Amino acid sequence: MSGSTFGTLFRITNFGESHGPAIGCVIDGCPPGMELSEADIQPELDRRRPGTSRHVTQRNEPDAVEILSGVYEGKTTGTPICLLIRNTDQRSKDYGNIAQTFRPGHADYTYWHKYGIRDPRGGGRSSARLTAPMVGAGAVARKWLQQQYGTTFAGHMTQIGDIAIPFESLEHVPNNPFFAANVSDIAMLENYMDELRKSGDSCGARISVMARNVPVGLGQPLFDKLDADIAYAMMGINAVKGVEIGAGFASIAQRGTTHGDELTPQGFMSNNAGGVLGGISTGQDITVAIAVKPTSSIRSPRHSIDLDGNPVIVETFGRHDPCVGIRATPIAEAMLALVLMDHALMQRAQCADVQVNTPRIPADGRPR
Repeated sequence: MSGSTFGTLFRITNFGESHGPAIGCVIDGCPPGMELSEADIQPELDRRRPGTSRHVTQRNEPDAVEILSGVYEGKTTGTPICLLIRNTDQRSKDYGNIAQTFRPGHADYTYWHKYGIRDPRGGGRSSARLTAPMVGAGAVARKWLQQQYGTTFAGHMTQIGDIAIPFESLEHVPNNPFFAANVSDIAMLENYMDELRKSGDSCGARISVMARNVPVGLGQPLFDKLDADIAYAMMGINAVKGVEIGAGFASIAQRGTTHGDELTPQGFMSNNAGGVLGGISTGQDITVAIAVKPTSSIRSPRHSIDLDGNPVIVETFGRHDPCVGIRATPIAEAMLALVLMDHALMQRAQCADVQVNTPRIPADGRPR
């Protein structure tokens, strides 16, 4: 199967299936000499892992990461880093009833026609479980970017179903199961999800993610635009159906006098561009929003066909997230980190010696 490798200089090859013995990835291109251990990676995997609240799948996976190569005496060696996450709580029997049918909204039908064979257990290779290795790789990228440039990442849910979540403070994100930057509406969101789960239905979500202290100059002006690669990465996350950079679709209604981000010696006056101009980073915050579709695995009976094309009614059993967007925030942060890491290495390789006399404009109005 092609299409399992992401990145150019910082390359991640993802392997495994939802109900196989293990999942993982091989990271190639990590610079040598960075201190790295499982303790640097595990906290990010813990944020994404299943079973953390009643609002997500109750599959109880510890997602304990093992570093099998690429680290010697606590430091990266510049050789491939292999991360392994063992699957420990598979319930493959839950998928016996759909082995001969296709679940509406899932990759079952397209996968079958493409390969002529599929693993129906938990979606096999198409499962969102395969985002866990990318979160692990993203943790490696995050550490390097933070050490080199002070780059940090923050994400939060801004809408679930038809409920908009008002922004209050990022400090609330770790303290609720929705990754919401909000404390006032959590009880309402929990009631909403309880009712949705009882009804056997599902909903989508909107997630916002941001990178701060990003170097100026990442990206290329044509086919390897930074924002194009960010959109490519975000669309590679399971269930993502839309991506916005900066003002996104709101720019349709904006005038040029509003949308164009004016520059002053003290800093940019706005950030409608989302930190990218002409495919190259401005040094402002990179701001991205993604739309996550409703979970396709629901208990409600749905029309479908079997392998012979006969009409059937499909009911999906097992343990599923009524809203997969609930666990999408750390995944989106990780994918953004992987893109910025890759472009930072490409910028260093080609343009590390470039110097201009024009001072860098502060991204936030503070002197640097």
